[in-house]
Amino acid sequence: MRHADGLRYHFERDGERNGRPAYRRTDGKVWCVWSSVDGWHCEIMGGLVTAHPLNSPADEPEPPATVWRSFKDDRSYLYDLRTVAHEA
Repeated sequence: MRHADGLRYHFERDGERNGRPAYRRTDGKVWCVWSSVDGWHCEIMGGLVTAHPLNSPADEPEPPATVWRSFKDDRSYLYDLRTVAHEA
């Protein structure tokens, strides 16, 4: 959920990458994945990294449910990543 305006994006598990679960945004444009270089991050087509968790270990088994910062071009937003259990 985006801090600035409450916009929500939803992700679904879609296989694995680098031995960890991979999550695809339901519109298919963004992936949340783990790599040994970037830790947990979101990326768009072509592997461009667009978001990272803030203040969280990069080596957790699942994407950390914490604040993430996105960045694209000259924009940056803060999001709360929440699991489905926390949405209820």
